[in-house]
Amino acid sequence: MIETIRPKIKLLNNEFIQKIIDEALVILEKQGVFVENKEAMKLFHEAGMKLDETAKRIYITPKLVEESLSSTPSVITMYDRAGEREFMVGGDKVHFDPGSAAVTIFDHKEQKQRTAVTEDLIKFCRLTDCLDNIHFQSTGIVSRDVPDIISDSYRMFIALQFSKKPIVTGTFRVEGFKPMHDMLIAVRGSEQELADKPLAIFDACPSPPLKWSNLTTQSLIDSARAGIPSELISMGMTGATSPVTIAGTLVQHVAENLSGLVICQLAKKGSPVIFGGSPTSFDMRKGTTPMGAIETMMIDSAYAQIAKHFNLPTHAYMGLSDSKINDNQSGFETGIGAVIAALSGINVISGPGMMDFESSQSLEKLVIDNEICGMAYRLIDGISQRDEPIALSLFDKFTPETQFLSMSHTRKWYRKEHIFPKIVDRDTYDYWVSLGEKSIADRAYEEIEHLLDENPKCPLETDVLQELQRIMSADAHKNGVSSLPKIYKS
Repeated sequence: MIETIRPKIKLLNNEFIQKIIDEALVILEKQGVFVENKEAMKLFHEAGMKLDETAKRIYITPKLVEESLSSTPSVITMYDRAGEREFMVGGDKVHFDPGSAAVTIFDHKEQKQRTAVTEDLIKFCRLTDCLDNIHFQSTGIVSRDVPDIISDSYRMFIALQFSKKPIVTGTFRVEGFKPMHDMLIAVRGSEQELADKPLAIFDACPSPPLKWSNLTTQSLIDSARAGIPSELISMGMTGATSPVTIAGTLVQHVAENLSGLVICQLAKKGSPVIFGGSPTSFDMRKGTTPMGAIETMMIDSAYAQIAKHFNLPTHAYMGLSDSKINDNQSGFETGIGAVIAALSGINVISGPGMMDFESSQSLEKLVIDNEICGMAYRLIDGISQRDEPIALSLFDKFTPETQFLSMSHTRKWYRKEHIFPKIVDRDTYDYWVSLGEKSIADRAYEEIEHLLDENPKCPLETDVLQELQRIMSADAHKNGVSSLPKIYKS
């Protein structure tokens, strides 16, 4: 049998990759990075790095970068809530998750954006849990019926109750890490169990160009020491907060992410790190950050290729759209992005369900994107030789009356060769009219209710749930919040 080839895309040759890396290393050593966090400054001082304490700049040598890369794991294994199902993050394994953290939800009935509340978060988490091609959960919507000061821990509180999948999340405040970490420990059973079987990934975003805030730096340090993977999210905007050229933005991206990786390894050697990002091709005509631009996708694919050169796990914001509704633009931007991401072998792909420059989530789009992700998975599975010979035996005694439909060969391989999207329209025109001429967004809206009806909630054990409630209530009271929203049973 001939080996199946996995299709891949590469935008950079090895010489170009090395030149980008070399320039990033020069920037780290000569220009340095701004680090607001005092604990990180101390770690760099102990590592022998040159510091400018007044300017809060740290100058990182190539040697320290090399040492840090050598201690960073090339593969991370995530686990579901029960600690049973494994998800390999590394190599060319691909996992999609809904993007984080939208400030609005798109209401299909009203055809407009609105703020989200607890009931929306629950529905979002339950729906994500039902979608086979979305491997990871995310704390993807900010709930506006709780104060901002506890919105990070509250999103985790909801996600752990209503989803079994690993969670991509992050903190909005330095104090937010502890209650979120405590909740994860409550589910796992112990701090060691959580480190052994990670349940969550914490995003940390440098501020371009070349700055690490106190919040994001502390997240790196806390996550490293807890054994929680940090996902580095460099966010340069071409011509605005990073060089206007794609290659120039890549140099800055690599410098920012390598500096974050070094912080993680100084906090705890061997801590898991994912080389990710959310850079954009800045549109100077509109003053916007189009995630659906092909140049944005090219930056993502290229930095992922550089990360693979380092033998690091990868992440990108792809498979999303800048459209405001579920229209043609939403479909083509999402589809192109998901396919390029999969062909690039990006391990964690955040974006399904998102629109309007990462600011809005749509449950209907999430259902549609689940189908897009399924097609992307089918593409990277490649073309397999199923039989030897490939087809010659099927043409033995061939006549004009031969019917492939009736062959046992067709029954044997049909469902292995093809995928069958649930809401993609493949009917004839007349039959489509007879069903009410529904758009894919309308079909997705109906599918949401079907999925939630057919898939009951996945409850936690009573003692674990009570501990989550205790942790969340304590965090709320500590921050002056006297009561929390009712947890809807729908």
